[in-house]
Amino acid sequence: MNSEIKIVGIAGSLRRGSYNKAALRAAIDLLPDGASLEILDLADLPFFDEDLEAAGPVPAVERFKSKLAEADALLIATPEYNYSLPPALKNALDWASRGQQTPLAGKPVAIMSASIGRFGGARVQYHLRQVCVALKLQALTSPEVFISEAHEKFDAEGRLTDERTKNSLKKLLQALVDQTRKIKQYN
Repeated sequence: MNSEIKIVGIAGSLRRGSYNKAALRAAIDLLPDGASLEILDLADLPFFDEDLEAAGPVPAVERFKSKLAEADALLIATPEYNYSLPPALKNALDWASRGQQTPLAGKPVAIMSASIGRFGGARVQYHLRQVCVALKLQALTSPEVFISEAHEKFDAEGRLTDERTKNSLKKLLQALVDQTRKIKQYN
């Protein structure tokens, strides 16, 4: 199967210097052959509001959902906020789950997290996996990527410098591409 696997990446953090955004940028250089990664910015999405939804199409939401629909797979990099998902990520997933077009159902998703703490976002990954069930996303169970003490693994320009983390990301991306190819083969 020679068709390119299109992956969309989203970071749960809106912070300009986010280690999770940096991890997504690093993933672009670590992709296996035959895959591409487009990183989407969540900053333009308004907070979910049923009144806003009922008023008609929201252009930023329509663009976001269209990009998700065009993708074969999803890569989420997220920090942990109070043992859970950051509001920007939860908001994006809520918007993606609404309306006629629900572009996440059935898609494979790989999850990674970066944190300055020792746990590397383990609790957010657990919580996000629960949300993936409701969204009918097919979350990869392994390998798991927790980038702990991220401030020591990225340089001042946000480039990933830790070889062990690079190898973990490569394995995660390969698993995502392999799972996506398997799903596409049977659809």
